[in-house]
Amino acid sequence: MKSDMIRARIKPELKQTAEAIFAQLGLSTTQAITLFYKQVEIQHGLPFSVQLPNTITETTLKKTDSKKSIRAFKNASALFKDLGI
Repeated sequence: MKSDMIRARIKPELKQTAEAIFAQLGLSTTQAITLFYKQVEIQHGLPFSVQLPNTITETTLKKTDSKKSIRAFKNASALFKDLGI
């Protein structure tokens, strides 16, 4: 019998976005939370990697957050050409 409840405060936009994705997957919010908890139980921890970013990633995130070192391309082909791919 299910009787425990979970309450959490999150940003409304995050809730709406997540619930829209759950709906596309054919899941209710309750089912998605249950799935997450079941995976935590099976994995004996979070079912995904949680890490602090390395120095390169952290520097890149700071630069992009401050709008520094951002390059834009017209399309994927232009990006690939610039990367030499």
